[in-house]
Amino acid sequence: MTQPKIPRATAKRLPIYYRYLTFLHDAGTDRISSAELSDAIKFDAATIRRDFSYFGALGKRGYGYDVKALLDFFANVLDQDSLINVALIGAGNLGQALLNFNFHQSSNMRISAAFDVDESRAGTIMAGVPIYAMTELKEQIMAQRINIAILTVPQSVAQEITNELVAAGIKGILNFTPLRVTVPSGVRVQNVDLTNELQTLVYFIDNYGSITTGL
Repeated sequence: MTQPKIPRATAKRLPIYYRYLTFLHDAGTDRISSAELSDAIKFDAATIRRDFSYFGALGKRGYGYDVKALLDFFANVLDQDSLINVALIGAGNLGQALLNFNFHQSSNMRISAAFDVDESRAGTIMAGVPIYAMTELKEQIMAQRINIAILTVPQSVAQEITNELVAAGIKGILNFTPLRVTVPSGVRVQNVDLTNELQTLVYFIDNYGSITTGL
């Protein structure tokens, strides 16, 4: 399926739409309006209609959106029928929390391999996921055809490990380190800075009250 080019902000909202549509479908809801969807997920209705318009006519005026049809459409857009294996680099406190959460419980993604410098962890299994030594990183990533990695390592080694991941064929990195790593064109990095998110939240509470903000 050829996908239209859409804004980054819209792309970030697609999984949210998919998760809520899954909830609606499981609850037996047949149709929903953009206003009802807006009230549930806290994006304004105009934003939702604009996001959906990038993919053509997904709803009908006066009827709204067919939940099952919309769910199937976004499942196709997000490639939910394919299982995506993800590598976790760093099995410390944050890494172990992500292992215990794991993504296969609620989506088509799962952490299939984790890597750590601590030799006492290598060769063990945490939350059903095998832990490998860092020396096995390239071999396992290539063998398991993994092209997405989660980075939860100390800032001091983040760039070095990023270089190793790129050399192993990784195309996407979810970066939990404070360092903004450098990657070549063709590799995408999504930075997750929990401290920054909390500081942003405090700012909005102090200046705008408790109003929910969208992406």
